[in-house]
Amino acid sequence: MAYQVMIVDDQTVPRQLFERIIAASDRYETAVSLDTAKVAYAWCAKLHIDLILMDVVMNDGYSGLESAARIKEAFPSIKIIIVTSMPDAFFMKRAREIGVDSFWYKEVQAVPMLEVMDRTMAGEHIWPDSPPVTALGLAKSIDFTDRELDVLRLLAEGMTDKEIADALFVSVTTVRYHVGNLMGKTGFSSRTELAVKAVRSGITIPI
Repeated sequence: MAYQVMIVDDQTVPRQLFERIIAASDRYETAVSLDTAKVAYAWCAKLHIDLILMDVVMNDGYSGLESAARIKEAFPSIKIIIVTSMPDAFFMKRAREIGVDSFWYKEVQAVPMLEVMDRTMAGEHIWPDSPPVTALGLAKSIDFTDRELDVLRLLAEGMTDKEIADALFVSVTTVRYHVGNLMGKTGFSSRTELAVKAVRSGITIPI
């Protein structure tokens, strides 16, 4: 009997690509193909699902990661592969916390999707060593410390220095120090430009 797969991706082209990959294999069948994570849990309760290919960032604001967390809690036997094109390192960190089985970058295909699916269903956990390297102004994503990325993520969410300090349990002075380092590394002249360009590059995505 073929494994039943749920596809969750708000972009038509990747969703159709996954559907074709599954159709070409006698080991899998597409049980349902969704353009939002909003209803993924409900479909898991309605159908027998063995494997989910789950995107993270949805156009309607629903997070594939949080949907995956809810599904894993209620249906721990369902395997989940996170698929994303966003290089935000937080996604991998959060996926590991949730207990996601594997993680696959759309633009960096070190291992073909079908192989990732096969190995995941066999009990392996397939993870990239690190997110793809991307540019932000004069810097690259690998030029930032973990704490700088934490500050950048909250800055991109529109938080003030005080709010960032409270969220990270550090002083406002420390936050301003990190923001100064971020602006120095990237060469941007304003915090707004830094935040906007960070989101556009995918280095940090408010979710």
